Amino acid sequence: MMLDRTDPEGAIAEAAAKYSNWGRWGDDDVLGTVNFIDEAKRREGAALVRRGVSFSLSQRFDMDGPQKGWRRRTNPVHTMLDTGVDAALGNQGFPHGIGGADDVVAMPLQCSTQWDGLGHIFDHGMAWNGRSAEKVVTSEGDLVTGIEHMAAPVAGRGVLLDVGRVAGEDGELRDGFAITEEHLQAAIDAHGVTVGRGDIVCVRTGQLTRARRNGWGDYAGGPAPGLSFTTAGWLHRTEIAAIATDTWGFEVRPNEFDDAFQPLHQVAIPNMGLLIGELWDLDALAVHCEADGVHEFWLTAGPIPVTGAVGAPVNPIAVK
Repeated sequence: MMLDRTDPEGAIAEAAAKYSNWGRWGDDDVLGTVNFIDEAKRREGAALVRRGVSFSLSQRFDMDGPQKGWRRRTNPVHTMLDTGVDAALGNQGFPHGIGGADDVVAMPLQCSTQWDGLGHIFDHGMAWNGRSAEKVVTSEGDLVTGIEHMAAPVAGRGVLLDVGRVAGEDGELRDGFAITEEHLQAAIDAHGVTVGRGDIVCVRTGQLTRARRNGWGDYAGGPAPGLSFTTAGWLHRTEIAAIATDTWGFEVRPNEFDDAFQPLHQVAIPNMGLLIGELWDLDALAVHCEADGVHEFWLTAGPIPVTGAVGAPVNPIAVK
């Protein structure tokens, strides 16, 4: 796919029509490409557990996260409601010496490792499956495709494509590096894996590694390696169930057009129905995969089922 940098509208419209999955799973569908994960795919994924070693693919949820307030996205605020001090002082009012601690967290649902729900992005006022955006997401939340529908089905075969190691320098892609289909295929070939229907694909760029070393900087919303707009066809053709990256925004930033904002999101979520994960921590898993040469695993990644949410935190667990 050749890009005309001056015509994002035309490129988005063409890709949206070409790679649309509207109606593919019926008029009432709320899962999009997650429909590709069937019972056979989960059995295939479960059979990949050989060693029993597990990895959390989640960043931490704390005040030291990357968020800088863009569109009111802040880092989590963790507050204690009851503490050991209260217990030791006998201020809790419980009998026979029992005490306890309790806490609360306030945070945007997409401030750390998370899934983008199908109600997160619209295309010219249209939401996933051809629904009018104003009828899907209101002040009451996502009334149709709320993230709670993803709580159970997102579990199956995971595949790590460590593009940072395959195509980068010292395991990292530079900011602004556009990952093309050729880069994805090079990683597939280098890792000796296949990618196809129902897979949950994790793409490591190495940007999180760099941010941990040098400081957050503009990790949240600034320049970043990521998927090229030209991968829309690959995302559709492979029939993957979901894709997640170690970056803030999944696609390459700055975007590949002179004037655009997240154009691949605009095609992938409302038109393709693709589940997209962001801010995943793939580093420990990548080290293990490089060491043993196995880049496929059982992956369970159900979001917290916040009713009506258009995105939600997740603690993905990969088991090899």
